[in-house]
Amino acid sequence: MNLNGNTLALLPEGILTIAGVVVMMAEPMLKPGASRKALGWLAIFATALAGAASIVQLRVVDQSGRIMAFSNSIQVDPFSIFFHLLIASVVIVTLLASLDYFEGHADHAGEYFALVLFGSVGMMLMTCSVELLMVFVGLEISSISTYILAGFRKGNARGVESSVKYFLLGSFATAFFLYGIAMAFGATGSTSIAAIAQKLGTTATPTLALLALGMIVIGLGFKVSAAPFHVWTPDVYQGAPAPIVGLMSTAPKAAAFAVLLRITFAGFAPFEHRWASLMWVIAALSMTVGNLGALKQTNVKRMLAYSSIAHAGYLLAAFTALPQNGIAAAAFYTAAYSAMNVGAFVVITQITGYVEHTRTIEDFTGVALRRPWLGALLTFFLLSLIGIPFTGGFFGKFYVFSAVIGGGHWLLAVVGLLNSGVACFYYLRLLVAMYARHPHESGNDKAVYTKLTPAAGLALAACAAGTLILGMMPGRVLNLANRGAAAVLAEPVVEQDPTAVLMDDTRR
Repeated sequence: MNLNGNTLALLPEGILTIAGVVVMMAEPMLKPGASRKALGWLAIFATALAGAASIVQLRVVDQSGRIMAFSNSIQVDPFSIFFHLLIASVVIVTLLASLDYFEGHADHAGEYFALVLFGSVGMMLMTCSVELLMVFVGLEISSISTYILAGFRKGNARGVESSVKYFLLGSFATAFFLYGIAMAFGATGSTSIAAIAQKLGTTATPTLALLALGMIVIGLGFKVSAAPFHVWTPDVYQGAPAPIVGLMSTAPKAAAFAVLLRITFAGFAPFEHRWASLMWVIAALSMTVGNLGALKQTNVKRMLAYSSIAHAGYLLAAFTALPQNGIAAAAFYTAAYSAMNVGAFVVITQITGYVEHTRTIEDFTGVALRRPWLGALLTFFLLSLIGIPFTGGFFGKFYVFSAVIGGGHWLLAVVGLLNSGVACFYYLRLLVAMYARHPHESGNDKAVYTKLTPAAGLALAACAAGTLILGMMPGRVLNLANRGAAAVLAEPVVEQDPTAVLMDDTRR
């Protein structure tokens, strides 16, 4: 195998694709009603193998700097590897939490495992693509999988509604992203991020280039649930299966943020003074809308949906910082948010079960008294979401706000800190229901208290360990995040631009 060739560049995606195909071919061979856990373990093993392949890529990158493939449309560097490892970790935890979720409820669980694998292929492809059309391909692979997964509980009307709504609004957002690509090509004559960066300074149509960036931000803003493109989030989160909500709220967003970081700080770097102001407004709006919206929610999943909008705002604030600090802070915050948010949804999965009778804050009354370990873990994850010290959430916010202040946007940091204070209310309201009252006080004890299986316990332990390590010993993750930021800001490679080659062939 050529270590610097196309095979190594897409080795993690290749492993996941093969595993997904194997799962799909094996699933029909199992008897109806038979357990599909073996397919789940196969998916977990394949995802771990893909993570190991990313580590191999990192060692090669340590020697060569980067791996370029497929006419320089794919670039493997510390930045893409950081997000590859993050996505693989989230997928493994999600699969572990899902192994027993469908037992006795669905004969098509094998399809679920295959869709998760295919979705992760798209997410990883997005993070290593430096060509906008390749980004679009990865975005669609990821989106189609999550559209189906959102409505995977076929007998649940709300689940079907969430899937349809997600599909329709997602298709609309994709159209904006495609229009942005077309306009970027019109303004610069290329869809390569590196070529766009070089040609923006001499383009005869800077207004068209700005409009292109605006369209791209709209398309990706939908994927990350940033206000005002967030309207789908509460309904989809409420109707989707709890393990899928944990996945949807982290891995696809991580991939979309990776793309947005590369496009803004690398592709449209000459226009930073303009798009930074746009990000300032979107970040402040997302933080405020998300936290104020969460205050009014009684449904726990809808509350966490608005919380995810607010956290998208915290992360977008890093786009206003100096490039090196902003990219590293955004990458680190994505990792911290993934650990604590996936952990929270794994706990919710264990409490609510497949049918999800436990929906409202009132239904969680006394949960910590009945299941002290689950209550303690959910408390830990919620405190991290607030930003309490010694958790990943605290260090993530500290890093982001420090970078924002270093970039001269102290007012945005004040807005973020005030919003963090507002967030305390709705997180603590859930904790009060769990600890301060007895289950009989609500008169509506709906929690199913499913048995904590070894797989789910391993998933919770991984999330708790990740949240704690990122809060107390963040050195290694910070180091890789800073290396990723340096890779994004490094001199881009523009030789053999595939769109330029295509134009030359067309002229001939």
